[in-house]
Amino acid sequence: MKQFRKFIVKPLVVGFLFLVPVYLAILLLLKAMKSLGKLVQPFIRLLPESVPAETVISLLLVVLLCIFVGLLLDTKLGQAMRTRMESSLFQKIPGYEVVRSMTRQLAGQGQESDWQPALAEIEDALVPAFIVEEHDDGRLTVFVPSSPTPLAGAIYILNPERVHPLNVPFTQAVKAVTRWGSGAKALVEAMQERG
Repeated sequence: MKQFRKFIVKPLVVGFLFLVPVYLAILLLLKAMKSLGKLVQPFIRLLPESVPAETVISLLLVVLLCIFVGLLLDTKLGQAMRTRMESSLFQKIPGYEVVRSMTRQLAGQGQESDWQPALAEIEDALVPAFIVEEHDDGRLTVFVPSSPTPLAGAIYILNPERVHPLNVPFTQAVKAVTRWGSGAKALVEAMQERG
């Protein structure tokens, strides 16, 4: 049964968690392009017939819309709208907070206290982890990501002696996870330097 879980169930779950967001993003992009197809009909005649005009113009409009929304969200009004939407709608979606926090860290917008890279002592091993929060009694909540998909993993509440914070960028720790451990040597070295 352990072998079945190791070779079938775990890879299935990890692959599913990686592929579903990619698949949904592509579907959403194609749906948006299809919706804009009728809107771009007058412009199609301006391009030569050899160019897939409807597809090109629809894709261009979707990209421009994304840029516009990105610029809007950078304003005070946009930030207020995003905060209101997040608190009333998005935070009710399971996993949204984790994905948002990790995405912000990858984009370099996270706070210093969010998702601090660490090595955690689990059984007799050191594993790449991220410190999520500190409890009043000193214990730490850590997230141990699965490789190669850092959005899946396990949550542990550990005593601080078993968690070794690292002075490395968040992206470096995520790369070690997504590359099946390649780069973990630098994480161990960072732990030893800090110790």
